[in-house]
Amino acid sequence: MVNRYIALSLFLIVYNGSLLGQRQDSLRILFYNVENLFDTKDDPLTQDDDFLPGKLMNWTHWKYREKLKNITRVITAVGQMQSPAIVGLCEVENDSVLYDLTRRSPLKAQQYHYIITHSADERGMDVALLYQRDHVRLLQTAEYPIRFGNKSTRHSRNILHATFLTLSHDTLDVFVAHFPSRRGGQHQTEPARIDAASLLRSKADSLFSVRQHAHIIIMGDFNDHPDDKSLARILKAGIPALHPSDKQLYNLFLPRIKERNFGTYKFQGRWEILDQFIISGDFLSGESTMKIRNKEATVFRMPFLLQDDEKDGGKKPFRTNSGPRYVGGFSDHLPVYMDVIINDQ
Repeated sequence: MVNRYIALSLFLIVYNGSLLGQRQDSLRILFYNVENLFDTKDDPLTQDDDFLPGKLMNWTHWKYREKLKNITRVITAVGQMQSPAIVGLCEVENDSVLYDLTRRSPLKAQQYHYIITHSADERGMDVALLYQRDHVRLLQTAEYPIRFGNKSTRHSRNILHATFLTLSHDTLDVFVAHFPSRRGGQHQTEPARIDAASLLRSKADSLFSVRQHAHIIIMGDFNDHPDDKSLARILKAGIPALHPSDKQLYNLFLPRIKERNFGTYKFQGRWEILDQFIISGDFLSGESTMKIRNKEATVFRMPFLLQDDEKDGGKKPFRTNSGPRYVGGFSDHLPVYMDVIINDQ
């Protein structure tokens, strides 16, 4: 009997030692276009008047608080048993709304810190990142204004770049983008998105040149499909390959563009994949310390985020406002997420 206890003790020591030598962690990463997260205060430097009390959208403090609760519900639901370690957001107005979201809403319990751009967008819209310090350590941040070839193009959202240190002691470079919209026509506005993609590609190439193993994640609302020119030809984000190049980018949603009734946004009865994850090839390598679980990303399509589409049939995102009418939903976009598996060797 004593010998059995000794043998069992030795087994546990060896087993636990192997876990200590190669510990695995999982980071869930979420991107969400939250649709017009405005506060109720007037910013004289931006065109936010529609979202003031008594104005077009009749935005009130109560609606604003409900919006924060709904965003919290989505982030919590995506995380399931564990909160997403990194959350990319777009259509947020300023630091104040992020402070309220992370410190004065139910999301406070998840202990997020945040980064936000300060763009010259006319409506005051910005992109942001929430992150948890017990999963990643922030090393540095930067933001990049988009320089448009057509000087008459309106200012847009800056691209956010954050560099983190992970459990595997690797650097993780995360970009959050919200490309110029299609308002005015897809083809007429395409040059602006090409300019944005060109800027992103140059930043990725710079990282490829200085990082031995570049771990790059680009997430955002690109206002283009995965096979459109800006993403497929300018950013050069291809289909995830069986034998990937560690100096190339791959779009996790590109293999799914032919699927019916699949997407993150519904326009004129048709689902479109506008919100996407693009990654560097090292995430797809069998020898990498960081990998994407199943080499795929997921659209979070829970029933509470959808409503009946009475005009075109099927379902559509349950949004906050339909025109100036408040409907009390979540967003006109569905969130997307993926899991990064980290081996701490």
